[in-house]
Amino acid sequence: MTDEQQSADEKKNAKHKKAMEKQKANVDASIEAADIERGVLILLTGDGKGKSSSGFGMVMRALGYGHKVGVVQFIKGVQLSGEEVFIRDKFPEVDFYQMGTGFTWNTQDRTSDIEAAEKTWAEAERMLQDESLNLVLLDELTYMLAYKYLDEERVLSALANRPVEQSVIVTGRGGGSALQKLCDTVSEVKEVKHAFKAGIKAREGVDY
Repeated sequence: MTDEQQSADEKKNAKHKKAMEKQKANVDASIEAADIERGVLILLTGDGKGKSSSGFGMVMRALGYGHKVGVVQFIKGVQLSGEEVFIRDKFPEVDFYQMGTGFTWNTQDRTSDIEAAEKTWAEAERMLQDESLNLVLLDELTYMLAYKYLDEERVLSALANRPVEQSVIVTGRGGGSALQKLCDTVSEVKEVKHAFKAGIKAREGVDY
């Protein structure tokens, strides 16, 4: 390495160190400023793949810390999902309820869908009143609001009045502005490209 190259590298390293010191200072300041201790309400929405996967990732994270977890899946089909198989086999202590009626475009029966949604929401409300649950995942709940299968005010009220230390994750496309306003964190998953549109079949362990 020439002296010129060494000098250039030293300048790059010094510049990088200065940038990282500034970034660390900003992160430390943000951590210091966050002094409110309570559970959070998270919405994972958007038209891209990965919303439920992210939600279940947080379920795994909570279980890793020994937290008590509840899971309610709306819309999912009668076939067991990989998440349900794993959780019921490895973590039977998880409070898990699946609507199990199939997708709305399969049932094509609005009345029975509403009945199933209300029955499933009753289980969700029970979990949202349970102070022992640290985390509750309401997977695909947004569709119940979009199709007007559930009363929005009832849903929002239950979410807003849950135990103060309980965190909740809601997944699904849309959900409405009122839900977004209520949530502490809203993340949107954007679809850039999807294998299914290229004729590639859904894969066990990847898509379901």
